[in-house]
Amino acid sequence: NFSRVTEFILLGLSDTKELQVLFFTFFFLAYAMVLLGNLLIIVTVRTDPKLSSPMYFLLCNLSFLDICCTSVTSPRMLVDLLSQTKAIAFEHCIAQLFFLHFVGASEMFLLTVMAYDRYTAICKPLHYTAIMSRQACWVLVSACWAGGFLHSIVQTLLTIQLPFCGPNTIDNYFCDVPPVIRLACTDIYVTEWLMASNSGLISLVCFLVLVTSYTFILATIRVRFTEGHWKALSTCASHVMVVTFFFVPCIFIYLRPFSTFPSDKHICVIYTVFSPVMNPLIYTLRNNEMKASMRKL
Repeated sequence: NFSRVTEFILLGLSDTKELQVLFFTFFFLAYAMVLLGNLLIIVTVRTDPKLSSPMYFLLCNLSFLDICCTSVTSPRMLVDLLSQTKAIAFEHCIAQLFFLHFVGASEMFLLTVMAYDRYTAICKPLHYTAIMSRQACWVLVSACWAGGFLHSIVQTLLTIQLPFCGPNTIDNYFCDVPPVIRLACTDIYVTEWLMASNSGLISLVCFLVLVTSYTFILATIRVRFTEGHWKALSTCASHVMVVTFFFVPCIFIYLRPFSTFPSDKHICVIYTVFSPVMNPLIYTLRNNEMKASMRKL
């Protein structure tokens, strides 16, 4: 009994021609860095037997998730920056929304697992091999993917059951839950709180678990500080940088009512582009073992 919207119009980051060319150059280079940097990490970890510890196994999975995360949004954004019409089909928009939350939530869970791995290595070194066995690592990584899928399917089902019959302009450069459900032709109060409870609480809880892990790590290092613990502290510092770039924008965007606040598309750039770019830089330039393995490769 209503005409369904068949496509959405993405407004992008800017409608100024000069800025669009500038953005295309910048984001193309950033996307290339994400692909090349993270692929280099994956190949290095897979080919060097010395990098067989659980930390590098988890890092390899993080690099793969970073490639997937930025590939969900960046190619479409690059095409739109050079095209006149920025229309995206309804089905493609929902697919982009699904895969973005699938990969994004999986990465949140994986970063939490990586923090647990560092906590176990530093605070319980004698039990580390038994706790973080190869089988345990595979179980934890599989649980991260399963949790991401469950989160994403809930977000997607809550979105597609809404009626879209009027406005079709999305003030963003990709399809995400907040800007999409604002266009629904119905009251979304209950839906947006369900979604905020889902996405926002996942981001907040994972972030709190991470902060707690690093608090215990810092307390342990302060009590018994050695040269090995200085190396561990350096590794954790780089991990904290990645976590801050990824989690803080997500908490800011998703842990609030979507219809009350304006679109924050410029903040979305931080966790869809900058965070995947930072990972290969931080985990290679601040890690002597990775740098040595890459030179050897």
